[in-house]
Amino acid sequence: MPHVSVKMYPGRTEEQKKRLARAIVDDVMEATGSGEESISIVIEEVPPGEWKTAVYDPEIVNHRGKLYKPPGYSM
Repeated sequence: MPHVSVKMYPGRTEEQKKRLARAIVDDVMEATGSGEESISIVIEEVPPGEWKTAVYDPEIVNHRGKLYKPPGYSM
């Protein structure tokens, strides 16, 4: 039951978010062999001023051992 959580800066349209979700579903199905019915995706917009405390520290710094693709930036 893969669940994917995407956090990003605000500003994308609903259509862009739907296209992103579709691309993620397709790739997760291919990579894991999961059926579409078992995949869920949430997209959360996080303002730039909150990124460090809401995303970077808790989800990147504190999960280094589980981070399969680290960002190319630091804070």
